[in-house]
Amino acid sequence: MAEELKEGDMAPDFNLEVEGYSRSPVRLSDFRGKKVVLYFYPKDDTPGCTLEACDFRDRLPDLSGKGVVVMGISKDTVESHAKFRKKYDLTFPLLADTDGSVSASYGVIKEKNMYGRKTVGIERTTFLIDEKGVIRKVYPKVKVEGHVEKIGEDLARL
Repeated sequence: MAEELKEGDMAPDFNLEVEGYSRSPVRLSDFRGKKVVLYFYPKDDTPGCTLEACDFRDRLPDLSGKGVVVMGISKDTVESHAKFRKKYDLTFPLLADTDGSVSASYGVIKEKNMYGRKTVGIERTTFLIDEKGVIRKVYPKVKVEGHVEKIGEDLARL
């Protein structure tokens, strides 16, 4: 498991398949000049992940109006993302990190304890990245309720 990234670090670039706008790969560096909210989530179409995605969807006009790009990343496949996006009318790209390499480079692969059973997977984490690719805010162990609202408040201070 990689070292955790912190505020002031350069966000690792990546090249991932995206569901939605096109099937061509997306690189973080494609978004230089814009603020990026990059959120890592455990699994498509699960209760917490659905609430989080729908909150981003509902607040996307406000975030986009501030010049912010929102992208979600999980280890699910492009096909899984397509079903998830369609089912909940998600209006931002979901990136497929099927081998977990990008999640590992961001330090979000963690050992988790669920009902006494230890597993390894993505810990819900969000990164606020500035126009130059520098991480300005890290939100570890995200609690879904109020999370997107907090990002909006922090964006106002950047």
